[in-house]
Amino acid sequence: MYGARGRGGDVRGPEGVSAVLSTDRRRLALVLVLAAAVGVFTATVPLLRDWFDLRVYYGTVDAWVHHGGRIYDYRVPGTTYGFTYPPFAALGMLPMALVGLRTAIAFGLLLNLAALAVVLLLLAGPALRRHGWFGLALTACLLPLFEPLRDTFSFGQVNLVLLALVLGDARLLSRGRGRWAGVGIGLAAAIKLTPALFIVLLLLGRRRRAAGVATAVAAAATGLAAWAAPDASRFYWTDALWDTGRVGRLAYVSNQSVQGVLARLATPGEPSRALWATAVLLVLCVWAWRAWRPLAAGDWGAAFALTGLTACLVSPITWVHHLVWLLPSFAVLLRHRRLRIAAALYGVLCSSVVWLWFDDASGLDGFLGSNTYTWITLGLLLWLPVGEAVRDGPDRAAVSGAGVVSRGLRAVRTTRLTGRHPRKVRARVSRQGREAPERASPSRADPNGASWISRAAPGPP
Repeated sequence: MYGARGRGGDVRGPEGVSAVLSTDRRRLALVLVLAAAVGVFTATVPLLRDWFDLRVYYGTVDAWVHHGGRIYDYRVPGTTYGFTYPPFAALGMLPMALVGLRTAIAFGLLLNLAALAVVLLLLAGPALRRHGWFGLALTACLLPLFEPLRDTFSFGQVNLVLLALVLGDARLLSRGRGRWAGVGIGLAAAIKLTPALFIVLLLLGRRRRAAGVATAVAAAATGLAAWAAPDASRFYWTDALWDTGRVGRLAYVSNQSVQGVLARLATPGEPSRALWATAVLLVLCVWAWRAWRPLAAGDWGAAFALTGLTACLVSPITWVHHLVWLLPSFAVLLRHRRLRIAAALYGVLCSSVVWLWFDDASGLDGFLGSNTYTWITLGLLLWLPVGEAVRDGPDRAAVSGAGVVSRGLRAVRTTRLTGRHPRKVRARVSRQGREAPERASPSRADPNGASWISRAAPGPP
């Protein structure tokens, strides 16, 4: 027994960590060290994608508005890449036609920062507020290392905006304010098709009103785009939607979907569509089975996390930057105190390890290594802790201990009034101290601060 210190005087346990970070000066020193490490990482690892996707958006809108071009005819000079989203997404990007490219990049960066702030607020707002500036500073240091997130920023992608829209609906459902739930999902599905899977989740959770709202919003947005750009809408829904070659090579190592795995196995040939459809159907069945328990418990946070994972797996193309949809799963892991698992997965997703097989993904090492992010996504779908009681944290333990002491004091006062023997009082207090704390109801706030995510009690067998 060494208390807070082990052999040789090393600091151990939460008490030791608290001692090391006991002053603001020490916390500031840690933040500065982490910031320096992030700076070194940024300077040595190729991170910047030159706002490539945002330049696709800007060039498309500019050609459409100012040069009489068509939405799906534009290509980035020197490449074969053009606009791949539904026409409503182009409508939403029309304000870029009023500014120059550099201004559009600046606004895109600010929009992504705002969307990230909303996502963090929805996933871990109370916890961040509880830890004050130190928690915010640590988060600001750790997030830029997360490859899907840094790629979303450096490509100028829209993934964070879509995630914020979808999580807004999750919060409304969790708080019982379902009147407007579905609007965010509907808008996200009209901008990009993969969030439409969340409408199916609403149906599985018997939230027919929210599913109807999401469907109506998506249909209205799509209809508006068809009215504004009928030729582009006709071309997209009859041609461009089915041409995955417009997006990029299926076998490209950045494609971390089930289709990407099959395409790399089939290289230089084409993957079997029947095999892919079978794999997608199997993934959807696993998702429906896994989502049933959190839906039965009203744990919309976990259900939305599982759906984000599934959307990444079943989409024909899931680039690395699309994996920001894994962020809700990390929130679930932290809520269930799976800190080591969360840290390990975070470390791998910061490493850019899949790019080691950029040129050659053949062999067993290529099969395992080039698909690392797909294995992580699949593993989370299968083993993410959902429908489980959240372990008691320090705050809950303190509250429970205070409750035991309070009951013991009441017993002592009752004994003094009734004249009971002190030994019986001590026995009663001892029994109460050994009793397990009462299970928290799902409506209580989570000890980690994620109050909008319902604490899931085990569902029926």
